[in-house]
Amino acid sequence: MQIDHILTPERTFAGVQGVSKKRVLELIGKLVAQHSHLDPDSIYESLIAREKLGSTGFGNGIAIPHCRLEGCHKAVGALLQLESKIDYDALDGEPVDLIFVLLVPQEATEQHLQILKMLAGKLDQPSLREALREAPDAAALYRIMTADDSGS
Repeated sequence: MQIDHILTPERTFAGVQGVSKKRVLELIGKLVAQHSHLDPDSIYESLIAREKLGSTGFGNGIAIPHCRLEGCHKAVGALLQLESKIDYDALDGEPVDLIFVLLVPQEATEQHLQILKMLAGKLDQPSLREALREAPDAAALYRIMTADDSGS
């Protein structure tokens, strides 16, 4: 699956104010709900429940909060570039400033894992992370994230 199948320009946000992990997850619920049919409270509650199982802070300043969601009919992504780093309980202990959210249908177990693997591989590239951090606006952020969308 290509990133532009799950991420839209409307769900790409640059310079987001992030105070804490909880506040950012709450904000994600609101932002995604504005550009989808999904309920902001359900998004937030599902993401928080997933975080309780273990942090989705992936390392290198990246978090990939994700969950299966009732009422979600296809994979939905959102990308946030935070204005400043926040503590996210990441696996490497480093604060986070780039967040890719993934919401998938309740029954999409295999698809969920495939998309996570693709995202983790892409976001593991230092040059991509640097470009995302330097993106001046949401349009640039979207172009960078969806460029060379072969999943490499």
